Amino acid sequence: MSGVITASEPSWIAPFTGLSPRVFGRLVTALRREGVESQGRGRPWKLSLEDRVLLVTVYWRTNLTMRQLALLFGVSKSTVDRVVDDLGPRFALRPRRRFAKDAVLIVDGTLVPTRDHSVAERSKNYRYSTNHQVVIDADTRLVAVVGRPLPVNRNDCKAWALSGAEEAVGRTTVIADGGYRGTGLVIPHRRGRGQSELPAWREDHNASHRHVRARVEHAFARMKTWKILRDCRLKGDGVHHAMLGIARLHNLALTG
Repeated sequence: MSGVITASEPSWIAPFTGLSPRVFGRLVTALRREGVESQGRGRPWKLSLEDRVLLVTVYWRTNLTMRQLALLFGVSKSTVDRVVDDLGPRFALRPRRRFAKDAVLIVDGTLVPTRDHSVAERSKNYRYSTNHQVVIDADTRLVAVVGRPLPVNRNDCKAWALSGAEEAVGRTTVIADGGYRGTGLVIPHRRGRGQSELPAWREDHNASHRHVRARVEHAFARMKTWKILRDCRLKGDGVHHAMLGIARLHNLALTG
């Protein structure tokens, strides 16, 4: 059975992935350079590398079921499972190892509803979710680090350290919201005991802080156009692989 969509027709790429054909081509080239196409043991892939990359990006973008993707690409459901399991982790964003001395980063946590209850806990909206600490560069707005997912019963203070994000950024200056008290990050000024209002200069600092910190919220909004981050059906490390891969796609789209 022939598939409905294919990477050989560039007109299918943008509507199903949100990436331009040029950015999609850059992604395929980078993956090929990283040795993704090398054939190991087992049966050869029915789909070309370009179509396998398209399949994974379509899955993350649309959150269609495996059976629906199988119909779109003209393969079996088991083949779709194999492609996602094999190629999804290879999309992963590589965390930056070094930052400029004057670099400023922004961190915040975002919740991803997850069907696998073994890696999640109930969140405020009564859905099982995981907490992902995401660090972006305040200047370029590119994602620099994505921490390991944690159940949402861990607040941002603890998740910052436990997810590995704190270790990844080292001593680089990091801006955060008021939920990160006691972490040493740059957070807004708070009223002291018995203080009805802040001095004007502190209010000005807080306004500037909110303006800059909003950039990480904008990054979350762009990343969550990939619908798998609104209801992830993947098990185990699947939600982490999806978050890392979408962070890489987000960066590619920005630098386009």
